[in-house]
Amino acid sequence: MGLISSILLLPLAPVRGVLWLGEVIQDQVEQTLHDPATIRRELEEIDEAAAAGRLSEDEKEKAQQAVLDRMIRPGGGTAPAGGSENL
Repeated sequence: MGLISSILLLPLAPVRGVLWLGEVIQDQVEQTLHDPATIRRELEEIDEAAAAGRLSEDEKEKAQQAVLDRMIRPGGGTAPAGGSENL
């Protein structure tokens, strides 16, 4: 039965390969987003932009909070509407 099912499922091999590749890419992106060095660099870039006058104090705080939220939240992403702003 294993040989027959392998032969019948052979046309799906490219689809399985694409799905596997997507999972590998997703894992790599998540590791990069949650890497402490990446987070530190992003926070430094925000500070530099604020020091150069490209960001207001409010924009700086929002950008820093977004980076920290991504670090704290397991899935990353953005805060839900009305999330941390109302705390």
